[in-house]
Amino acid sequence: MKRITVLVVDDSAFMRKLIKEFLSEDPRIDVLDTARNGQEAIEKILKLKPAVVTMDVEMPVLNGIEAVKKIMSVHPLPIIMLSSTTKEGAENTILAMEAGAIDFVAKPSGAISLDLHKVKTTLVEKVITSSKVKLKPVIHTSLKPNGSKPKQYIEKEEKDSLSKLVLIGTSTGGPRALQKVIPGLPGDIDAPIIVVQHMPPGFTQSLANRLDTLSEVKVKEAEQNERLKKGTVYIAPGGYHIRLVEKWGQAFLTIDQEPPVGGHRPSVNVLFESAAKLENFYKVAVIMTGMGSDGALGILALKNSSQTKVIAEAEESCIVYGMPKAAVLTKKVDEVVQLGSIASAIQYKL
Repeated sequence: MKRITVLVVDDSAFMRKLIKEFLSEDPRIDVLDTARNGQEAIEKILKLKPAVVTMDVEMPVLNGIEAVKKIMSVHPLPIIMLSSTTKEGAENTILAMEAGAIDFVAKPSGAISLDLHKVKTTLVEKVITSSKVKLKPVIHTSLKPNGSKPKQYIEKEEKDSLSKLVLIGTSTGGPRALQKVIPGLPGDIDAPIIVVQHMPPGFTQSLANRLDTLSEVKVKEAEQNERLKKGTVYIAPGGYHIRLVEKWGQAFLTIDQEPPVGGHRPSVNVLFESAAKLENFYKVAVIMTGMGSDGALGILALKNSSQTKVIAEAEESCIVYGMPKAAVLTKKVDEVVQLGSIASAIQYKL
């Protein structure tokens, strides 16, 4: 069996040693070398050509964000960020993923985490999953919406007078995918948008803040018992399920820490299944890049109980074609759309 080759990048000698040891204990992984900063990482990537890179965010000489940008432009490969859960660490992780990193692991207790063993299993799993991803060079352009729509979506479908909801579920590769979709939605969109992005606590607020600066719609982290408003995007807080309930003919959010569903909290299935109970609402449900099958059961619930159109991201544009594939296999998907056309497809379906 061919082993997965990895380069470990961190400015702390202790962290390099620890990460290398954890990964090397798995027989499927071969750590080729380590690097102390982004510049050294680029040199070793070009020389050693590893399959996957683990990258610290905060480093001297060339930090993780700038290193990711350069690597993705000259030698694209899967990069997993290791980040502290501080506000600055979370913000920089979101920027690194915007630059091309496909996933991240939160260090349990800051830059030097003596308890890194807590995320050992997660780190190993993400390295193995990432090794299967095929990436193209990332072209860095403005993410501001330009208002243009693919020709096939210029004419909108006419819907009845039901209130409307947009539901989005995504996982691995999702933060970058959301930055292609949410900024493409108009500020006066005729529905609230509820997003489940698989993320641990401490990062969804930074994701919401970043998307808000790029978008015409308002983007925020969801709060308990919040009434949904058109033109607003609500992102499920990391570590919390998000559900929809109907009161007085209006939709409200609830968040809770019930046990994970299918290994996920937040779970796309939980959101979709709660939305399926709202009979007086028309829904557009979207499944984008992600590992696993979260959302598939929720699609069945939505289609069986209420008026819903389902959009799945096309394999060609997915970082990981897991969740969209599972959605397509339900045979309940109305349209398969490449990432760049999802925003306009949503508007067309509303």
